[in-house]
Amino acid sequence: MAWVWVSIGSNIDRENNIRGSLQALETEFGELVISPTYETPAEGFEGDAFYNLVAGFNTELTPAELHIKLRDIEHEFGRVRTSEKFNARTMDIDALTYDDQVTDEGGKHLPRDEIEKYAFVLKPLVDVAPDEIHPECGVSYAALWENYSGDKDALIEVRL
Repeated sequence: MAWVWVSIGSNIDRENNIRGSLQALETEFGELVISPTYETPAEGFEGDAFYNLVAGFNTELTPAELHIKLRDIEHEFGRVRTSEKFNARTMDIDALTYDDQVTDEGGKHLPRDEIEKYAFVLKPLVDVAPDEIHPECGVSYAALWENYSGDKDALIEVRL
């Protein structure tokens, strides 16, 4: 059994899609640890603000199987993948970590570099796992946040 952190984001029908994705994850994986939700501006394109959060759970799926399952859940919520990396989306669920493994299994690198790159990923992770150590850089998420040089003020905590 592996402990997994995933990031969840939506900027289309945000509240309904976030609630629905959490319900789908709980149905699939059981009890979730859920961070606060933050509203953040769209990154890399002009568009509506996102709701973002992090959820953690145990899974018996391999990293490759997990990536497929997360894509299936996104599809349930109307996610359409295009060649554009940055665009509006009903649902975006990305595995961030898989225990303390460093792996490229399933075509996605874990831990995801988004942890250190984006406040909307790192801050929710700090909220639920401040003392957990990043598998590659060997530093706690709280220390990463303390030294984060990006725009911390762009995050607005919201209640769903």
